Amino acid sequence: MADASAAHTRAVFEFKSATLPLIAVILKTADLQVLAEALDAQLADSPDFFEQEPVVIDLSQLPEEEAAAEIDFAALRAMLARHQTQPVAVRGGNEAQLQAARAAGLALAAMPVAPPARPPAPAEAASPAPQIVREVPVPAGGTLLIDRPLRSGQQVYARGGDVIVTEVVNFGAEVIADGHIHVYAPLRGKAIAGARGDVQARIFTTCLEAQLVAIAGIYRTAEVALPEAVAGKPAQIRLDDKRLVMDAIRG
Repeated sequence: MADASAAHTRAVFEFKSATLPLIAVILKTADLQVLAEALDAQLADSPDFFEQEPVVIDLSQLPEEEAAAEIDFAALRAMLARHQTQPVAVRGGNEAQLQAARAAGLALAAMPVAPPARPPAPAEAASPAPQIVREVPVPAGGTLLIDRPLRSGQQVYARGGDVIVTEVVNFGAEVIADGHIHVYAPLRGKAIAGARGDVQARIFTTCLEAQLVAIAGIYRTAEVALPEAVAGKPAQIRLDDKRLVMDAIRG
């Protein structure tokens, strides 16, 4: 009887490990009122962008004076759910915050290994708004495809490979890849290729208007005007002996 029951159990379900893309909402403030206003402003023009995707709440970048603050995780879950996300876990934070998160029905997620540090824009350093990060393991084929616009404050990190974006990368959005970045639309935000040190990585776009471009830690911001030959035009960016080179792509 026991053997038959075990066989029946194996037939109707199976446990397997799975690697799934998750959005991380990195909080820069514990003040939920400030957070609600920032989320409403940032996502007002794309209310259905996330389409009920799972979310990890990241507390690791709360400012020092708020790092130990009490957080109403039930209210925070409801707030994020209004923007078509499904909060499932929390990471970072102190023991009291993690216990409160568990009591609100959230799982605890391990902290990932972060990509290499890069210089933030001044506005980022001062802003309490949440950073919305879509950190996606690259599929077996080696390339991640993003076929929707990336709006200000949104970040995609193609961990372990290349990324192709077929829609506009708006000012304030960020695309990161351990390999190459291809943007078949205007690139107005930030593009960071070779995030873990690949000096052979390149950035390609059909319209170069970038706020920042970087390869293997070598970067250039919009404070330095783009060369006329590539500004607003199809271009590729590569490294040549620790120097960023921008070449026009001829049709």
